[in-house]
Amino acid sequence: MKTGIHPENYRVVVFKDMSNGDTFFTRSTANAKENIEIDGVSYPLFKLEISNTSHPFYTGKQKLVDTAGRVDKFMNRYGKRGEKK
Repeated sequence: MKTGIHPENYRVVVFKDMSNGDTFFTRSTANAKENIEIDGVSYPLFKLEISNTSHPFYTGKQKLVDTAGRVDKFMNRYGKRGEKK
């Protein structure tokens, strides 16, 4: 690694998902404007709008597009062209 190009301020930061209140710890250089106290220790707090605990793709609540209806519609319209007479 080259010296002098990597950030020096890695520290433990608390990320909080504002949609469901889930919090998790990780090391980061993110600038935090607020602090939070957990178990008597003060950590920088970084607020998130969405995380893996609230994103529809990761929670399984994502709406699926009806692809079967599209395939049936296509086959009804163009499926007869491939038949030999």
